[in-house]
Amino acid sequence: MSGSVLCAVDISNGTDDLPTIQRAAKLADLDGVQLDVIAVVPDFGLSPVATFFSESHHEEMVNQAKVLLNNLVTQAIGPEANAKVRHVISTGRAYEEVIKTAEVSGASLIVVGAHKADLEDYLLGPNASRIVRHSECSVYVVRPES
Repeated sequence: MSGSVLCAVDISNGTDDLPTIQRAAKLADLDGVQLDVIAVVPDFGLSPVATFFSESHHEEMVNQAKVLLNNLVTQAIGPEANAKVRHVISTGRAYEEVIKTAEVSGASLIVVGAHKADLEDYLLGPNASRIVRHSECSVYVVRPES
């Protein structure tokens, strides 16, 4: 495998994505490629709710997301391995940002978690299913252990 492994996580899910990060790290190590971990924060800038937030709200969300992502990756794979990971914080729709980041970084694999799906999503959450459908590279879905 060439390129990198891009692992997409939702930092609002607490520790739910630990197995996803761990699997992504193993896959990246197996092929000797870079591991990138991305978290996407919502963009309230153009929505009607934007007026309810201060001008610095987005910057504060991004800074908090960086801390949460760093802590989550450290918890998943340890501080030494985390130091080699590229942490990506993006703003927008999760599936769009993950796909765009994979294309820009030349990722050869995207790793996502299959979280508790609503009935309409049946097997995958909406972001994971969109990433699977629209990605130009392979997508590895990590299912929760039952």
